[in-house]
Amino acid sequence: MIPVARPCLGEEELEEVRKVFESGWLGMGAWVKKFEDELKDFFNVKHVIAVNTGTSAIHLALVSCGIKQGDEVIVPSLTFAATIQAIVATGASVVFCDVQPDTLNLDPEDVKKRVSSKTKAIVPVHYRGYPCEMDQLKNIAKQHRLRIIEDAAHAFGSKYRGKKIGSFGDVTCFSFDPIKIITCGEGGAIVTNDDDVAIAAEKGRILGINKDTWSRYKHERSWFYDVETIGFRYHMSNINAAIGIVQMKKFPRFLERRLEIVKLYDENLKNINGIKLLKTDYRSMAPFCYIIRAEQRDNLMAYLKKNDIDSGIHYIPNHLQSFFSKYKTSLPITEKIWNEILTLPLYYGLQNEQVLMICDRIKNFYS
Repeated sequence: MIPVARPCLGEEELEEVRKVFESGWLGMGAWVKKFEDELKDFFNVKHVIAVNTGTSAIHLALVSCGIKQGDEVIVPSLTFAATIQAIVATGASVVFCDVQPDTLNLDPEDVKKRVSSKTKAIVPVHYRGYPCEMDQLKNIAKQHRLRIIEDAAHAFGSKYRGKKIGSFGDVTCFSFDPIKIITCGEGGAIVTNDDDVAIAAEKGRILGINKDTWSRYKHERSWFYDVETIGFRYHMSNINAAIGIVQMKKFPRFLERRLEIVKLYDENLKNINGIKLLKTDYRSMAPFCYIIRAEQRDNLMAYLKKNDIDSGIHYIPNHLQSFFSKYKTSLPITEKIWNEILTLPLYYGLQNEQVLMICDRIKNFYS
């Protein structure tokens, strides 16, 4: 079975993790600091706060921006449940928004219609790595004095108007789970130039304590600390950071190979009746997943599975999920699109022959 996604890990990651084991310091420490510094250089920003998951990053970013009960947050329904759960965890109300049919990103025109006096933030999701229309969203945010907290879990390395996602925004959150372009095994990060947000996030990730354990042991009165605010156990471990440090070195070739694969898909699927390709700009896109719009989607999935090809759906819209039913609203494009979207295999180790075989099976299905 060809899987939808698979991490690429090797001896280099094992060697770096071995160093952590030998150091005896498995929690947040020198490796986390090094990983954060490398991300700062990558994005050319003032602050990176490494955390244990991408979900934690979004929740902590929202809390650090002051989002609380009684507030409203605008977000696309077509995203992973983690984005919505992070908003709900703050006590704020979710305001679902529709997407653009060609990119499946947040539709700025629909955002405008859903802003109210209670709206405090917009959470755009850079779906499959394709950047949202950030200029339009920033104009809306400026007009209504809103925070923008970007969910860039899919978009590590993507660019908008020549600038990396994460390098120019208000607050941006990344995920480094096992199937992302680079992985830490599990992990996430908040990227920002906002000093106040960074201070709040740094305390918030370690239970609201004013000094992390590593810092305390480097100074006198190492036993002393003060709990200054609400906080969570969201910090990243040295083990995860060690994996991420090695993965950062591999990112250029990971990206190069992913771009080769998606272009090969495009070339071989573009003229098939029953298939629609999504809008892309590979000069600015670091593709996390390859998604098509397919007629008879469920039958195609079953056919591919019989031919040892896995596929997926990203995602079942959250406004249709039972737990979020109280936020349900009419989203006609999202509701139409989700019955068509199909995710095909995309990962570093996928071979050209496998891609061509997948395309041939799809052609056979529609013929």
